[in-house]
Amino acid sequence: MSRVGKMPVSVPQGVDVQVKDDQISVKGTGGTLSLARNALVNVANKDGKLSFEPANDSREANAMSGTMRQLVNNMVVGVTKGFEKRLTLVGVGFKAAVQGNKLNLAIGFSHPVNIEMPQGIKFETPAPTEIVVKGADRQRVGQMAAEIRAVRPPEPYKGKGIRYADEKIVIKETKKK
Repeated sequence: MSRVGKMPVSVPQGVDVQVKDDQISVKGTGGTLSLARNALVNVANKDGKLSFEPANDSREANAMSGTMRQLVNNMVVGVTKGFEKRLTLVGVGFKAAVQGNKLNLAIGFSHPVNIEMPQGIKFETPAPTEIVVKGADRQRVGQMAAEIRAVRPPEPYKGKGIRYADEKIVIKETKKK
């Protein structure tokens, strides 16, 4: 059996988990998240702990038990603490600002780039060269951060562009005569 799938998910106080035939829904202070249930995994809720067991002895069921366990754990953490990704703008004159429900980026193009804030995701700019993407759904937070980074990814010669806060860019050496 999967090592990750063996560990139960503990449900903290104030979080409501409902296991139905077709989906698992988690409700907490950060919002409500739901996930479609897989037929290869049996889910049991006992004394505030969720356990995930493969329905049969196949490799797919074993793998899905660990996957389902981690997805539900991410939902529980998301509705209690939430997730965030930090991005940094590197370049002369590069800046970001939140205006209403849009993120306005001035990143060296001839026009400003506006990115809509989707439902359940929040943008913050603690400094003009920093962007913080927050939300309860880990996948959507990571996807939104990746879409912002894709507007102007860091280039390899000077390192200018939008990068994750913990990302290291390997700078290439320039051409020699």
